Amino acid sequence: MKICSGPGVLGLFLALALAIGSCGKEGDNWDYTLFLPSNLPAPRYDLAANPITREGFLLGKKLFYDPILSRDSTISCGTCHISFSGFTQHGHAVSHGIDDLLGKRNSLPVQNLIWKDDFFWDGGVFHLDLVALNAITNPVEMDESPAHVLEKLRRHPEYPALFEAAFGSATVESHDFLRALSQFMAMLVSANSRYDKYVRGETGGDLTSAELAGLATFQQKCASCHAGDLFTDLQFRNNGFRDDFTNDRGRYDITLNPDDIGKFKVPSLRNVELTAPYMHDGSLSSLEAVVEHYASGVRTSPTLDSLLLQHNQPGIPLDATEKANLVAFLKTLTDWDFVRDPRFAE
Repeated sequence: MKICSGPGVLGLFLALALAIGSCGKEGDNWDYTLFLPSNLPAPRYDLAANPITREGFLLGKKLFYDPILSRDSTISCGTCHISFSGFTQHGHAVSHGIDDLLGKRNSLPVQNLIWKDDFFWDGGVFHLDLVALNAITNPVEMDESPAHVLEKLRRHPEYPALFEAAFGSATVESHDFLRALSQFMAMLVSANSRYDKYVRGETGGDLTSAELAGLATFQQKCASCHAGDLFTDLQFRNNGFRDDFTNDRGRYDITLNPDDIGKFKVPSLRNVELTAPYMHDGSLSSLEAVVEHYASGVRTSPTLDSLLLQHNQPGIPLDATEKANLVAFLKTLTDWDFVRDPRFAE
């Protein structure tokens, strides 16, 4: 909601008491220009095929936060992807879905998705427009059928008009439904952290000596996998967190290639300070624990990534100072502008 009254507690209460219409509709003064930072590569998503408009973005946002997409109208996309925690379900090891059922993997951040060709820990979805269907149809997430979602939207008192405004037709069809959600998710670009301002030479980009030392250690020992300013090489790797994959075989479940057993998508480290717990099963609660895993906890298995096995020794050599500096650097990747942006919040 946009607050139009003056500053102060009284103004806040007055604004909350008044109808939204008294200060204009949500988004009237928002900028709908897609932020494409100079330190990131060209997007992979075809924006020309689904150009972002005010109406499309607002429709996608409404859908993203509407529990009508779930079987019993209790779970929305935003349930597991909360803006202030980097669009993850902070504090939950694995996603919590319908009927309080638990998934088997940690919720990944919804950010910078237009730079990806495949999605989720196992890469089982190959196009941004199809991402929402995974959650909608998953029996422990939303447990709903796409056909019934469309039926509910067609009967809704608001949605047909919103679809007409966004796409020129009041008939709610799957193509436009998915494109609207993609317009909202495409706008979720996070690249305005202190680190970004540092590499772009912008005001506010000062890094401390410890953070700079952490950056140097990161570039030397971590950047092969968490590559470039996306902080991921977008590959699937076995990081030695487990040596028994009976409960979750990762990428193998998609490819059925034995060489993919135990491999998971290398996650971006952007906003990693806000997205605890960590790893695909959410079993590490702090950045310090993550760094310690790579220093002393890597477990060997047939598909362990070769970068984590040097001279027959698993892990990455790190002393106490390097560990502390790495954590300090990782916190410079927090993009407060992004997580506090009112355009994206519920």
